[in-house]
Amino acid sequence: MMIAPEKQSSLVDLLRPIASLEGIRSSLIDQVRLIKCSRTIPRSPLMYQPSLTIIAQGKKVGYLGEREIHYNSGHYLVQTLPLPFECETFATVDEPLLGLSILIDPSMLAELVVDPVEIDPHKKASCSPMASVAMSNGMQEAVIRLVRALHDETTAKMMGTSRVREVIFEALQSSQGDAIRALVANQGLFSRIVLALKQMHTELDQEIRVEQLAENANMSASSFHHHFKSITGSSPLQYLKRLRLLKAQMLLNQGLLSVGLVSFEVGYKSVQQFSRDYKRYFGVSPTKDKLRENTVV
Repeated sequence: MMIAPEKQSSLVDLLRPIASLEGIRSSLIDQVRLIKCSRTIPRSPLMYQPSLTIIAQGKKVGYLGEREIHYNSGHYLVQTLPLPFECETFATVDEPLLGLSILIDPSMLAELVVDPVEIDPHKKASCSPMASVAMSNGMQEAVIRLVRALHDETTAKMMGTSRVREVIFEALQSSQGDAIRALVANQGLFSRIVLALKQMHTELDQEIRVEQLAENANMSASSFHHHFKSITGSSPLQYLKRLRLLKAQMLLNQGLLSVGLVSFEVGYKSVQQFSRDYKRYFGVSPTKDKLRENTVV
């Protein structure tokens, strides 16, 4: 359904007809996913890919280490690293949570970042891997134009990429602009941790040694551990365990692999140890974690 340009609809009005299915769903634009949740979901383990999460209705609270991050209709979440965290969702059937997630594509970002090396590695506050940012007028207008494009297949095909670029551009002007730029920068402590995290994700099924990660980052083991924890909220080993367990849950929910194969796929050498860690983290054994609809958002 095409929304007339002259109609000054709110973001909720624009999202309601296209975000009709529960969970996180694809849209007419590859980088954009629609979010709907009609119930409150208690604090649960979760992981987002680098993205912008914009909530039009409802409320979410993220927990990263000791930090509590609120994002609702007045704010959006900037996630620059794929960090395991915990999330709580507040919504009802009458007022479901509605929103959208925009994946940050590195190639698009590289085109928008004119000079990525001008990042102050000591500006810790501006390089947070996960933060809530107040919606500016420019971001609000860019998001509305993007969502309008999702109502029409031709508009989405012809203008979708440019509308996404506009939203990413606005995010680069925000207080988290430096953290986003660091995704395509090659200097600074934050960028070195970014590279270490990428290695952990790509080599998840292999033996990963923290000492080797530190060496690759050109840092001492103690310095790497300190900066890794200050950025991610957990030690490298804690992060790695959570990452493996979340990846395992995703594989189990796909229903294609046995528990044994999943455990080896995420780097465990012992199925028994995997089952113990899984139950401790998720509260249920992997054999009982049945295939389910993707409603945790």
